[in-house]
Amino acid sequence: MTRDLVYGRRAVREALRGPREVLELWATERAAKSEPWLAEAPPRLQVKPDRALSEAAETRDHQGVVAWCSPYRYADAYELAAAERPLIACLDQVSDPRNLGAVCRSAEGAGATGIVLPAHGSATVTAAVCKASAGAVEHLPVAVVTNLARWLGEVKRGDLWVYAASGDAETAMWDADLAGGSILVFGAEGKGIRPLVRRTCDAAVSIPLLGRVESLNVSVAAALLLYEARRQRRA
Repeated sequence: MTRDLVYGRRAVREALRGPREVLELWATERAAKSEPWLAEAPPRLQVKPDRALSEAAETRDHQGVVAWCSPYRYADAYELAAAERPLIACLDQVSDPRNLGAVCRSAEGAGATGIVLPAHGSATVTAAVCKASAGAVEHLPVAVVTNLARWLGEVKRGDLWVYAASGDAETAMWDADLAGGSILVFGAEGKGIRPLVRRTCDAAVSIPLLGRVESLNVSVAAALLLYEARRQRRA
């Protein structure tokens, strides 16, 4: 049976709270004593030495908790776009799992409809992403599309605009109309958004920087724009 590895205290706890079935659960003696929820989990907790968890997770960053779950189920990108006034984040060429995890955490906190990723050149949901998201991926729809530019061109409409996050855009984020259906497209640091994806966007929006650095980390940029969109919707 195919199963996914999840490690880290928050990631495993959210997996237990989410839709996936947790099939097997390991913890160190120290973690088992300090995290009472482990004993209440549906699968019987197995207490193992730290070395066994490090070998299973292939990292020492497991925080004393490792689980095996049913495979992560990706969402349908077209269904996400068909939602009423959706708020979607797209990541183009973002290959660092820690960045994807951080964006997922911010998107889930901002109440986003979901995240859409291209099938090639992008990180997807792995154990490292689950850990970096603090388990947010268990509650946030994530979809993968074969061709991001084509999907954007097919789903954008009069009440669903596509915005490219770009440092050179003339329109600042608080001057853009993000109160309606919005798809926010972010590129990786150094690479940016691919030209064809950029041309498919309806407009570009920037995050004004008052310091001397030229750009923000993609996860920080995503958090700022997602929460600005949420603020405008509440207003």
